[in-house]
Amino acid sequence: MTKQPLIISTLTIFSLILLTTHGFAPPSTSTFHPQTSLSVIGEQASSIGPATLLRNLKQSLPQIPYLAEGSASPSNKIDIPPHVAAVLSSPEAPKREAENEERTNRIRERAAQASRDAMEMRGMLLGDADLSAWWRTPHPSATSNGGGGRAITKEDPLTILVAGGGLAGLIVASAAHSKGMKVALFEQASSYAPYGGPIQIQSNALRAIQQINPEIYQELIKAGTCTADRVSGLKIGYRKGNKLAGLYDAGDWLVRFDTIGPALEAGLPPTVVVDRPVIQQILVKYGFPEGTVRIASRIVDYEDLKDGKGVVATLEDGTKAYGDVLIGADGIWSQVRKIMHGLDDGAGGFAASGAAGGALDDKEARKLARDTVKIAARADRRFSGFTCYAALAPHRASNIENVSYQILLGEKKYFVSTDGGGERQQWFALIREPAGGVDPEPSEEDPHPKLTRLRKEFACTGSGDEDGNVWDAFALELINASSEEDIKRRDLYDGAPLLTTFDPRRLFSPWAKGPVALCGDAAHPMMPNLGQGGCQATEDGYRLVEELAKVQHTRDVPGALGGYSRVRVIRTAIIQGFAQLGSDLLVDFDLMMTIPLLGPFFLTMTQLSMPFILRFLYTPSF
Repeated sequence: MTKQPLIISTLTIFSLILLTTHGFAPPSTSTFHPQTSLSVIGEQASSIGPATLLRNLKQSLPQIPYLAEGSASPSNKIDIPPHVAAVLSSPEAPKREAENEERTNRIRERAAQASRDAMEMRGMLLGDADLSAWWRTPHPSATSNGGGGRAITKEDPLTILVAGGGLAGLIVASAAHSKGMKVALFEQASSYAPYGGPIQIQSNALRAIQQINPEIYQELIKAGTCTADRVSGLKIGYRKGNKLAGLYDAGDWLVRFDTIGPALEAGLPPTVVVDRPVIQQILVKYGFPEGTVRIASRIVDYEDLKDGKGVVATLEDGTKAYGDVLIGADGIWSQVRKIMHGLDDGAGGFAASGAAGGALDDKEARKLARDTVKIAARADRRFSGFTCYAALAPHRASNIENVSYQILLGEKKYFVSTDGGGERQQWFALIREPAGGVDPEPSEEDPHPKLTRLRKEFACTGSGDEDGNVWDAFALELINASSEEDIKRRDLYDGAPLLTTFDPRRLFSPWAKGPVALCGDAAHPMMPNLGQGGCQATEDGYRLVEELAKVQHTRDVPGALGGYSRVRVIRTAIIQGFAQLGSDLLVDFDLMMTIPLLGPFFLTMTQLSMPFILRFLYTPSF
């Protein structure tokens, strides 16, 4: 791939920064505000910077109702415009197979069976096998008086300890096993229940999995639902614009694009969506031997034994685990990262995603929301300014045959939906407000507080939401198809795209130190806008193990891990930056659309930049 597309995309992104840079007001010391009609604990944040100046300027100018009157362009309502239709109709593009009862039942039953298998701990390390596990005994070379470690052979392979049983950890374990390494994976949750709905395995991640283990790749393709056979893009949530900048009705398209074109150009497979428990069980079954995963096993400390002797990890119950390498795939609040970077006590916490998050009930989630504010401050993580409500609605979406992914944009919030397969829609409602807020507990007066709030936030009749905006009905179509119990709420955090440090060692090897390295959210947590969090974790796992496969002696492990870190950090930093910026821009999209000249330019540049961004994401080499 040439550098030109990336340069063009980067220039576009930085021009958007200058146009709409904004931040978030700090939370009040008070935690409850009875004056808010939504009765939400917490205070809604607001934009600052150029976006606020533009909003204030616009409100101070004389309002001319005539400019906002009239009809929006009919072309804004067409799901698949000619430029997308041309790509989807190419011989190489996947052909849309209409939803049908057989496929729906098959996908839903496979997800249900995978969840049952996970709860029954199929393939987990249990009983006598646990007591005699290889990692309980240090390698003779680690206890000998002589230094220098040992040579790596087929009979005496590299041994890998992995902290975290989410997607990142499972990919690392699968990749390591595929190279003949011996692996043990330690998951902190007491039940192996994946958190959240399906995952989009985009083209770049599919290529990494294909190279790691073709059987896993084939099983995921078989289990998945293709989402590259339809259109994706951005819509406006409610009527907006004017005759000078363009008029848009609620639900009109602003930007439309395909994901298959860039994938085909790079020779990559089309994106699929697969249920988390299905991904988990495929990796457990085909990725490594039974007994590789041990649950209720949080790594709380480790010691570098130096001189090529490996590392000893200490579990929460005091058990010791010995290996040549320790990989921290334990999420955004990684305990391994805390120790590696010498962060303050409290910087490592219980994960709210991956396998651990699935074990959280609503009460635990409430406590975690408050505790996470303190953890984030110590862990040097950035609160995005958004709280996120999410659910998987068992509902056939009204636009399922044409649209795979869409975002409804608005001021202070936006609504994301994507095909979850099996006539289900995964949706996310992101609302701008300070961290640590929780919904009122269910009561006789309001037994469904989350649904109550969301129905007000995305009201599509009457006077609309609190700001008087009448939303497109699609948001409530999905919200109303979800139950209160299935809706999860969590604040969204990510990390700085590059390290905020002047420590030369960390700059030279940001995610590795000695025989220990980080991957996935532990290394580069990012906003979900690009759907690349799990994909970048998959790329990490592939590259990390490719570097370790070159090791011929245990004393070479630190060099291999440092090399992995340096190879990966720039690409993930760029993608982190795109995801952060995309999230921050989305809530001011509606403002840009009302400004003559600037609005049309803004939309045009966004439309033109998307193929270049996707080409950067969909690379066959990582």
